[in-house]
Amino acid sequence: MPRFEAAFGRVLDALALAACALILGMTLMICADVFLRNVRIMPSMVGLAWSNEISEAMLFLITMLTAPWLLRQGQHIRVDILLRAVPKRLGWGFEWIADALGLVCCAVMAWYGARAALASFNAGSMSIKTLVTPEWWLLAALPLAFLALAIEMLFRMRRLYLGERAPRNDAVSTG
Repeated sequence: MPRFEAAFGRVLDALALAACALILGMTLMICADVFLRNVRIMPSMVGLAWSNEISEAMLFLITMLTAPWLLRQGQHIRVDILLRAVPKRLGWGFEWIADALGLVCCAVMAWYGARAALASFNAGSMSIKTLVTPEWWLLAALPLAFLALAIEMLFRMRRLYLGERAPRNDAVSTG
């Protein structure tokens, strides 16, 4: 199990690096769009008409690629003030409840996301904006991301079980 968890962590690291590459690409694309709107290199080219649409897709993909990595790093949004105010063992129990709820939510989102992507694929649905693309291309990222989140929730639960009977110390907002 530790080797699988380590390998999964490397996959999440690779996904986070891919998100970084998307951020770089999006930054360059937006700069090129602004530049081409203001400097007429070619009279017929006024910006990149498709840049807003691609930027929207990139923002969605960046979110999907980084969410499991952020969960692994303990950098997700977390309200821990109650966990610090109650006895350690009770806080540990609350961590279990939160992880179990997170696991269920991630599994449900993965299931429904997969159904939506498959339905879009089977229907041949297209996204028609500046670019015409199959709708399922973006929808497919959602179930994959939530599957990765569900797997990470299982690893979190395992680490919580093996660790001290107290709340986690990652992303702590109180002293």
